Amino acid sequence: MKKYLNTLYVTTQNAYLHKEGQSVVVKIEQENKLRVPIHTLNGVVCFGAVSMSPFLMHHCAENSVAVSFLSQYGKFLARVQGPVSGNVLLRREQYRVADHSEAAAAIARNMLIGKIANTRTVLRRALRDHGEDDGLKKAESRLTQYLQRLETPMPIDELRGNEGEAAASYFAAFPSLITVNDEAFAFGGRNRRPPTDPVNALLSFTYTLLVHDCRSALEAVGLDPGVGYLHTDRPGRPSLALDLMEEFRAFLADRLVLSLINRRQIQPKDFNDSAGGAVSMTDPARKTLLAAWQKRKQEEITHPYLEEKCKVGLLPHLQAQLLARHLRGDLEAYPPFIWR
Repeated sequence: MKKYLNTLYVTTQNAYLHKEGQSVVVKIEQENKLRVPIHTLNGVVCFGAVSMSPFLMHHCAENSVAVSFLSQYGKFLARVQGPVSGNVLLRREQYRVADHSEAAAAIARNMLIGKIANTRTVLRRALRDHGEDDGLKKAESRLTQYLQRLETPMPIDELRGNEGEAAASYFAAFPSLITVNDEAFAFGGRNRRPPTDPVNALLSFTYTLLVHDCRSALEAVGLDPGVGYLHTDRPGRPSLALDLMEEFRAFLADRLVLSLINRRQIQPKDFNDSAGGAVSMTDPARKTLLAAWQKRKQEEITHPYLEEKCKVGLLPHLQAQLLARHLRGDLEAYPPFIWR
């Protein structure tokens, strides 16, 4: 099984990353603050005004460590990586399936089953832990109906319609999952580009981290993250990574955000209002979230299909491998990750 590796997140502004021997060194105000051996990393993510020496970029590329540059608030800007692994035959099959409407819809349907089943599990656990709630019960019932619809194959446009309706039902019940009684964390619905409230700022930032991990997982097995099945192709858009992350949104990203809010690890003072109504996290809040994200990825879970124990951070890699096996013809269908 693939060894779990860490992602180095650098959020301190004006930090400088350079190479010393076989290590990545983070320098802040002319002082070396952190040293990480390159063999323990699978990625480096730089937020905002963070720079890197050309020698370190070369070293990362040679060791298959992808380097991503994001804005200070989590908007993707660029990515530097070495040669892509995997063989061309796998990618050619990926492209053939994308051009075959029924085959593409079959993969998208299973990914969507995983997404809706996992969002329903989040609601069911909330009902179990916090008692009866009419909004949660109605949303749980609607998600069950959407899953029943998906038992029958349907065209990709219908799948996307079901996905949109299911997401709307889930997010309509999302306020009931926030147990902190604070107006600052009132949630009136999903919004983005830019997020206009603290909850959406947390969700958008965490989804960015999840997309990064899913993209890395797909590239590691040799798949093209830009050609997906549920999400349409668009220049610069990692459509397959967006497809893959759907199975993990509720299980990993949403639960982490809810935990940070409900345990008061993130508070109203951790956000800034910007011009135009945008809301962003402070630097300490981003560090709190990133530390919690890394800790959550270290937790162990039994994979529902493989029936093997693994770290949560490996789940995107395992699902990418299963997708590759399906595309090669080793598996009759793609088995989505369904949290139990």
